[in-house]
Amino acid sequence: MSATAPVPPSDQVINGPTPKHAQLREILRRTVERELPPGSPIPSERELAQHYHVSRLTVRSAIGKLVEEGLLARVRGKGTFTATRRMELQLYLMSFTEDMRRRGLTPTTEVVRTASEVPPAPSAGALGLAAGVPAHRLVRLRRADGVPFAVERGWYHAARTPGLLDLDLTQSLYSQLSDVYGVRPDQAWQTVWAESADRETARLLGMRTGSPLLVFRRVSSANGEPVEDMTSWYRGDHYQVTMQLDRNSPDFGHHPHHGGTR
Repeated sequence: MSATAPVPPSDQVINGPTPKHAQLREILRRTVERELPPGSPIPSERELAQHYHVSRLTVRSAIGKLVEEGLLARVRGKGTFTATRRMELQLYLMSFTEDMRRRGLTPTTEVVRTASEVPPAPSAGALGLAAGVPAHRLVRLRRADGVPFAVERGWYHAARTPGLLDLDLTQSLYSQLSDVYGVRPDQAWQTVWAESADRETARLLGMRTGSPLLVFRRVSSANGEPVEDMTSWYRGDHYQVTMQLDRNSPDFGHHPHHGGTR
């Protein structure tokens, strides 16, 4: 969609019973669905206002509704883009680095914070630590092809991973747990819920405060000993979860395929 392209009669915004923002919304919807691949930028509000002879407020209203629907996504400081295809979250034990590489994406990691401190009671209990015993605290921002995908805030059993915070934590943590400590997480309990982004998480992920997130808390063990209590906040516009439910089993089976396009 070019700001200088001629406008077909069916794609003109006219005076009539249908509000102009609703007309423009449907025009943009058709253009996005038929012409623009996921991740494509759309023209600026100013360009769209000039192109369709409407006010900036009308453009902003139309775009805002499509953002709410998940068809468009705003990226702070860069503009508005057609939403990318949602990827299936992995419900089996695989590192983010391995998962992204398997999908043909380039993973990168930014270490936001590290510390050795006493964890809150739920994490201490999950790791089997007595009250007052410190653990490793690790907060990381995970990106794929440069796009922020998840914020991970984890606690790690310090006695089982001495010197963990001195490692290169921009690399795959599971690989280093295996290579350095001989610790290979082989079992985990994972809890999933939805949450609105708080200010810090929204800032890290380049989203607005209150945007939808998928949250996963995973307590991982190796050889029956808990090692990790990590909670991950994933962008709700990039991920979805599909599970196969077996009537005869309480276990969930994962569909390892990409989900619907948004």
